[in-house]
Amino acid sequence: MKKLLSVLLVLIGSLTVFRTTVQADVPATVQTSARAYALYCVNNGEFLLSNNADEQLPMASTTKIMTALLTLEAAAEDNRVITFTEDMTAEGSSMNLEIGERLTLYDLAVGMLMQSGNDAANAAAIALAGSAEDFAVMMNARAKKIGMEDTHFVTPSGLDAEGHDSSAHDMALLMDAAMRNPDFAAITGSTDMTVSFIEPSDKTVSYPNHNRLLTFYDGCVGGKTGYTDAAGRCLVTCAERDGLRLIAVTLDDGDDWDDHAALYDYGFAHYYAFTPESVSIEADVVGGTCDRVNLHTPRPQSIVLPRDDNAVIQTQIYVPAFLYAPVKCGDEVGRAVILHDGEKIAEIPLYPDQDIDYDSRRRGFVETIKDLLNWHS
Repeated sequence: MKKLLSVLLVLIGSLTVFRTTVQADVPATVQTSARAYALYCVNNGEFLLSNNADEQLPMASTTKIMTALLTLEAAAEDNRVITFTEDMTAEGSSMNLEIGERLTLYDLAVGMLMQSGNDAANAAAIALAGSAEDFAVMMNARAKKIGMEDTHFVTPSGLDAEGHDSSAHDMALLMDAAMRNPDFAAITGSTDMTVSFIEPSDKTVSYPNHNRLLTFYDGCVGGKTGYTDAAGRCLVTCAERDGLRLIAVTLDDGDDWDDHAALYDYGFAHYYAFTPESVSIEADVVGGTCDRVNLHTPRPQSIVLPRDDNAVIQTQIYVPAFLYAPVKCGDEVGRAVILHDGEKIAEIPLYPDQDIDYDSRRRGFVETIKDLLNWHS
């Protein structure tokens, strides 16, 4: 604390909130067909469920989450026009780009996320780094910053290559980072998008999103599919309900759509995002140009909690008996403590709404006593 009186903090209020109960028909865990899976909570950065989540496995076209993220970041700085060349061609899923066609970096990212275009991924990689190999260096550098310790990128598209692998754990972290990019979130959350080519100028193509969860799972806000013979079916998705944001990852999973739905059902049934109420109270001020000041908490962040039967939440407010002037808006002068069944789960600072200067007028003994007791006429 920058400025807090050397007196005991005083509890001045308590608010009790009863929470909802767990749905009785929801299983205690989830059985999937995936070789590896993870259910990640974005709000608190914790994994709620996982199996073989650190195993290094090929991740197919979910690789394009990283490729699209780097492409969109570059496009935000300079959305330059790219000419598609012969060395950008690729086998497998495609935007069906033709040699000599021209389109922007942003639209290449659209093609990666909607159509899973390997040609789009190669085009962006070569345009941004000069070669797919040099682009992989960029991908691995970003992976390190994200904390993807089990990941090594070799190709921008996700086509099988020796040493090209990741883990369910790491792909959840990658999706979290990508969804924080507003362009990525907007594209991956769209059921279809239209690309207007620069050359030929009359070419316009509408690309559907391959992520079926967008249309059949309530709360799904994005995702990326992937498949190769070596990797099997891979899927990374994101869903949000009532402020609780979850990411599901399955690798080598023959029943990925249903498994993602089951993972999300588990997460939303067993956890919720609790947002403490904002606090606004008054405190006495001694020796200042004002006798009282309003204190407030900044906008509270949500807290992820399990839906336990009969559990209660209490918000207790602690402030000093009085504050000494001068008082500054940036000074932390009290706190709101959030208790879950008596155990502290969060502590939120209280700040003054305004600056109060020290009253420099000469004061006698009686005036000082009146100040302390707030007996001003």
